[in-house]
Amino acid sequence: MRVVIAEDEALLREGLARLLADAGLDVASSVGDPAGLLRAVVSYEPDVAIVDIRMPPTHTDEGLVAAAEIHRAHPGTGVLVLSHHVDSAYAMRLLQEAPQRAGYLLKDRVADVSALLDAVHRVAAGDCVVDPSIVSRLFARRRALDELSRRELEVLALVAEGRSNQAICDRLFLSTKTVEGHIRQIFLKLGLRDAPEDHRRVLAVLTYLRSRDG
Repeated sequence: MRVVIAEDEALLREGLARLLADAGLDVASSVGDPAGLLRAVVSYEPDVAIVDIRMPPTHTDEGLVAAAEIHRAHPGTGVLVLSHHVDSAYAMRLLQEAPQRAGYLLKDRVADVSALLDAVHRVAAGDCVVDPSIVSRLFARRRALDELSRRELEVLALVAEGRSNQAICDRLFLSTKTVEGHIRQIFLKLGLRDAPEDHRRVLAVLTYLRSRDG
């Protein structure tokens, strides 16, 4: 798998490149600004771009702006955004702009190589990944969606972390049929009809996050 890295902190950039290379990934380029990132994506056509949210010149949302441009011009490239902060607004913005091949991970998670690699592979495969810390904080701050049962909320929280149905089965010790039934009920209660142009799992996650960020 080929990746490019955009991170303005040189030590973290070099550390990420070393970790990923040691894990067998092809780190085609590592840069420190959005312009360099966009050039690298054009040059190397990576499977995933790993992008810091806050980069020069303003250190605000340059990474999200670059992520949107990558998804528009290079839809086959996934984007995994890294942040120091638990910010559900940034997570929702990323997923609204590109509900597939997108992820939001806290930089603290980088130290856990298995979690980082899992996120990279999930994004490359077309999934969306939201850091579980965001889910946990929002869940603690806001009451549950009124229409969902406690078990359905547990399932939806795991969906928001980017977990597959099988992973949810393993975590909650449920059968595949039971998890599929809970997910059908979540879609039904949230009014998410099956349509080819929509990704219902992502729409359910966005509904979940919005309900806890308003």
